[in-house]
Amino acid sequence: MTGFKHGPKPVVGLIGAIGAGKSTVGRCLAARGGHVIDADALGHEALRQPEIVAALVNRWGGRVRKPDGSLDRREIGRIVFGDAAERNALERTVFPYIGDRTQREIAAAQANPDVAFVVLDAAVLLEAGWGDVVDRLVYVDAPRAARLARLATRSGWGEDELAAREAAQWSADVKKARADAVVVNDSDPATLAEQLGRLLVRWQIAQRA
Repeated sequence: MTGFKHGPKPVVGLIGAIGAGKSTVGRCLAARGGHVIDADALGHEALRQPEIVAALVNRWGGRVRKPDGSLDRREIGRIVFGDAAERNALERTVFPYIGDRTQREIAAAQANPDVAFVVLDAAVLLEAGWGDVVDRLVYVDAPRAARLARLATRSGWGEDELAAREAAQWSADVKKARADAVVVNDSDPATLAEQLGRLLVRWQIAQRA
């Protein structure tokens, strides 16, 4: 890989099926020298910004504010995942902040000699219009039954909750078509690490798997 968009190091985007294990993939890539930018964490950071809090309270009222003044992300989730117009309003409010923070994180990683490459873990990378930010795009997949089991343990979600979240994103087929590689997380961590190691070698990001 040559001619990277942001400097001497490639930026690898992570997208994938909900519950497929993007964070696990991110940790594997971090162990290989990647600096992981967690867009979900930046989204939480965005919801702590006073101007964003004010904008969302102005739109939805006090029901989205907790007693301590912070935003109630669960209540916001109930609002936006049942209404595309409200979800779009939320995205218009927070995506610019997340995009700006992402660019700053990428710049810092490019300047850090300890970083071999950059990883952008962003479930809605394509939906947010950030496809051009990355040099390569990886789709993380896993069987639906395995994803449901993980989500039930992690978040208490069932089939209905997963279906609602999936409906708020682009289809898996569209995302896979846009990806440069598909990684299947359906086995043990060592097998996943082997898959990723081979991918890094193929993309000339690493010299050995």
